[in-house]
Amino acid sequence: MNEEDLIRRSSEEREKIFRRYERGREEGAEIDPWEDPSFEVYHATDRYGFIHDKRLSSKVDPQEAKRNQIELERVKKWLKMLKSWNSSVSKEKLHKRIYKGIPNSLRPQVWCKLLNLEKIKSENKGTYAEMTRLARLHSTDARQIDSDVNRQFREHIIYRERYGIKQQSLYNVLTAYAMYNSEVGYCQGMSGLAGVLLMYMDEEDAFWATHVLLTGQKYMMHGLYKEGFPKLTRFLAHHDRILHKFMPKLKKHFDKHGLDSILYSLKWFFVCFVERVPFSLCLRIWDIYLLDGERVITAMAFTILKLHKRNITKLHDMDSIVHFIQVKLYKDFMYDDDTVIQSLEKTIDELKRSKLDHPGPPLKDEIPSRPFGVLMQPSFEQIVGRRAEKFTEKEQTTNEIVTMRREEARDALEKESRESQLSVGDSCGLAGSKFSFDPSIDDASSLLDCQHTGSRRSLADTSVTSTADLSVFSTITRSQAHENSLDTHSNISESSVGAISSVGSGIMQSGSIQKQPLSSHSTPRATPHNPSPDVVRIYVPYSPTDTPTVSPQNGDVIHKSPPTSFPEGNKIRIRIDNDDFPTPLVEHGKIKHFRIEHHEIDLK
Repeated sequence: MNEEDLIRRSSEEREKIFRRYERGREEGAEIDPWEDPSFEVYHATDRYGFIHDKRLSSKVDPQEAKRNQIELERVKKWLKMLKSWNSSVSKEKLHKRIYKGIPNSLRPQVWCKLLNLEKIKSENKGTYAEMTRLARLHSTDARQIDSDVNRQFREHIIYRERYGIKQQSLYNVLTAYAMYNSEVGYCQGMSGLAGVLLMYMDEEDAFWATHVLLTGQKYMMHGLYKEGFPKLTRFLAHHDRILHKFMPKLKKHFDKHGLDSILYSLKWFFVCFVERVPFSLCLRIWDIYLLDGERVITAMAFTILKLHKRNITKLHDMDSIVHFIQVKLYKDFMYDDDTVIQSLEKTIDELKRSKLDHPGPPLKDEIPSRPFGVLMQPSFEQIVGRRAEKFTEKEQTTNEIVTMRREEARDALEKESRESQLSVGDSCGLAGSKFSFDPSIDDASSLLDCQHTGSRRSLADTSVTSTADLSVFSTITRSQAHENSLDTHSNISESSVGAISSVGSGIMQSGSIQKQPLSSHSTPRATPHNPSPDVVRIYVPYSPTDTPTVSPQNGDVIHKSPPTSFPEGNKIRIRIDNDDFPTPLVEHGKIKHFRIEHHEIDLK
């Protein structure tokens, strides 16, 4: 197809998508059965609108009834305060009452007040309508946004129906904002952000609320979503500094198992704990976040680890730690919401005293530099969704910064491991292996190795899958630092929408992704690398008593006595794909993370 045909096809595809949302669920709407799952009316739908796979209990929980009664009492106070919002008395009471929790029925009004949406809307009349019009004519993100809308909060009653009213609103908000803030365009984490706002706001309010969260001085999420993710990198480094100071043993535990903070904290920073803590607690965090800004995210990340430190240190592999933090705590946080918020408030004070409550003002590359609401003419590659072959300088810089941060933790642990092995060898007279093995790199390495199979889902997907989408930030070897980079501007094709990425198992699958360099953002991915192979020799002492043998006569298991010395022939020769590390990676006696190309085994 020539360029004119490709542009015409892209325009027809965009118009078809917009027409579906415009038509909604009226008679004759094109809705695939798999896109519109049916559900029983009598499923348990909680007070926040989420549908659960269990039926409502016939008995009223006494604690829940008590909480509801307390909230009703607070409603009266909040209604009175809303009438005199700007008075000095209301401002004095605001902090205390928000930390106690905003009544759910009043969140729409209070959130709009906290974000000052009324003023913003009055200063920008007609802008939202104009952005939706331009999106229909020029959006290069329509296909990706359509895919993410079909995945976002599908267990929630207002997003359950395909092309339902709230799905229409979510699509409109995201496509319009991608036009309004062309520097960010669309990044997949934004669907979760706008999705929560639309639970409590109408379209235009959610549009301007999204803009305030991205560009307001207290929040500045712009740097989280723009090319290179500069703010995400900075906040991860700050999070690690807090762990080093207040929980060094836990940080060492994470380093030992190769657990970079990006693997468990992505949705903490990216979408303010959506799908990482129970939704009732998530709303309480959002209440405080809208009041006090981004320092709340830093403190809450520390609070989660502090509350669950004992349980986390009992887990001895990366998979189980990530699964606990991402999945188990989402289902059952083990503490009631009031207790968590009280701990959060104490944590904020503790970090303030240590001057670690905030990572500092935004850097220059985190601040919006393009004018808002100005149409940026898309390139041919953006229009047709053609992926560029090279990565930007910002993407490679981000990769190098995070790689360096990983290397520092790994090198420190490597040094400590060598010193401890020498100490043990001197005291016990055991030579052990010829090489000192580095246990700090675990299954996260396989996230990079599995990039050739399948494809991946977006940040908007289920609570189990999201962190793998940015896990390329972590556990990158030195040889990969110059060959891998972060693709922050890819547009996943429809053929790759059903991607699979498993964080719980530490495995990420990636595949066909189309790239749009300036206006469309997606989760980063690693590019293939092909380092020159090394050949290393590993001398492995073994005891025949560890491996039972079967008697040929009757099948009984017999054991041999251990030899007094190990012969020269007791060796394994292995060719590995890793040109930087002179040793294999071993944990619990298992050799991991390399592909055997050729082997010669002679065990006598």
